[in-house]
Amino acid sequence: MSDMPGPGAFLRAAPLTGGFASASTAAAPVGVVFAIAGSSSRILLDRAAIAVLHDDSDPVVAAAGQVGSQIKMRVGATWLVANIRSLKLEDAAGTCVAAEIDYLGEGDEDKLTGKLYRFRRGVTRYPMPGCEVFPITTADLQQVYAADDRANITIGTVYPTADIPAALYVDAMLGKHFALVGSTGTGKSTSAALILHRICELAPQGHIVMIDPHGEYAAAFKSNGAIYDVSNLQMPYWLMNFEEHCEVFLTSSGSARQFDADILAKCLLAAKAKSRLGQEIAKLTVDAPIPYMLSDLTTIISAEMGKMDRAGDTAPYLRLKSKIDEIKADPRYGFMFSGMLVADTMASFLSRIFRLPGDGKPISIIDVSGVPSDITSVVVAVLARMTFDFAIWSRNEPQRPILLVCEEAHRYIPAGQEANSSVGRILGRIAKEGRKYGVSLGLITQRPSDLAEGVLSQCGTIIAMRLNNDRDQAFVRAAMPEGARGFLDSIPALRNRECIICGEGVTIPIRVSFDGLEEEKRPASGDPLFSELWRDVGGEDQIIGRTIQRWRAQGK
Repeated sequence: MSDMPGPGAFLRAAPLTGGFASASTAAAPVGVVFAIAGSSSRILLDRAAIAVLHDDSDPVVAAAGQVGSQIKMRVGATWLVANIRSLKLEDAAGTCVAAEIDYLGEGDEDKLTGKLYRFRRGVTRYPMPGCEVFPITTADLQQVYAADDRANITIGTVYPTADIPAALYVDAMLGKHFALVGSTGTGKSTSAALILHRICELAPQGHIVMIDPHGEYAAAFKSNGAIYDVSNLQMPYWLMNFEEHCEVFLTSSGSARQFDADILAKCLLAAKAKSRLGQEIAKLTVDAPIPYMLSDLTTIISAEMGKMDRAGDTAPYLRLKSKIDEIKADPRYGFMFSGMLVADTMASFLSRIFRLPGDGKPISIIDVSGVPSDITSVVVAVLARMTFDFAIWSRNEPQRPILLVCEEAHRYIPAGQEANSSVGRILGRIAKEGRKYGVSLGLITQRPSDLAEGVLSQCGTIIAMRLNNDRDQAFVRAAMPEGARGFLDSIPALRNRECIICGEGVTIPIRVSFDGLEEEKRPASGDPLFSELWRDVGGEDQIIGRTIQRWRAQGK
């Protein structure tokens, strides 16, 4: 025999004391608390009482009893708010439904009206079994999700309402990193653009660097951002540290790679020491961002090669020299390895990229879609490391926090391989230590399960859109706090432009419908309309001709 109470439990429940005035049917209880635990509990809902609410004019009340909806319980002079995580039919007659709930927080009760106000996270007093359960109302949610005096941005509305604004606390979100995850086609890029536009509006003198691997975001920020690609990035090669030099210049593997690296370190240090800036530094290191000429480096390599007694010993020097000469001669690498970039332009480069000053354009879009694929990760590594190193070496200066946003983050911090590349190591380090130095990391990915283990858990705020893959869902679920479990179960059922937000950037876990974004502020990531575009005919010869011309010129 089950010891669960039947439908009669609702009749035997303790009477409501100090009732409150309400025109809505939400004034009537819909269930009772059955079992209590620390972070979650079990309640019993009366199906008949829930059915009465379905036609309520308040959409929040009408959604009462559904998975992901909220309920409230009176405990003394406070209202305890909880989220429904799961439902199960409890009795054979079908009149009683058992629900697992997660506590969200509590708010004070107005003695005259019974309304909830001054909501805060956490629970100080738990209800006793038998305590009555009430549906939550729109007025309650307005109090629950009301933004406090902290700096915040509005990005949409709280589901299922159309008028309760959903706010993100910017300092809390950026101070402890954030991640935006969602399957392709869910509106992830547009939502990322919306959040960044709202941040730019709040802080028009901010400092945001976005790595854009597909060239999507230039269209979204052409009015309030600085757009850089291979045609105008002009990133000097000598900004690379030794590790990044090795990734570009070394072609060998195994024990030969270490031998080549030793030669490169010696010759690179000598080339940097030849420059005027290098001569002014007493203890010059191979990692110091000192301008040097590639021709000096190859000359020093040739000189060292000439000291070898046997012809067989010259192979490492020849490998290095030929690779450097190959990169110098290849126009695809001109944005970084041009001879024009030998001057000391570090100050102007940092000023441009970090928006110091921003001149009303607080975001830099770094379009790396035109960068040769074999050095894309090195370019991203240099940009990320420059951000981190600038924050470290400017600690004694007036602080200028920087937000680094990395689209398609799983490409740069892949699971199990984060220690094998410079970009994986530096982004992992920013995730772990960046907060101390004023560097915030924003990760955007469609495959969170492919991210390096631990990186997602370093993100204090997680914005989860629909995820279709079970592994991705499990990965996000593991990174989210326990109190958000009820919301997480609805991730596969989210509509486009909807998300679950939990963590530091919100008071409690929240389901949000994103605001619409003006056409001119959207990224160029829309899906093609095959049924319409395939009706267009004519001009194919010209299309092919122009395409081939750009193809052969590599976009120049």
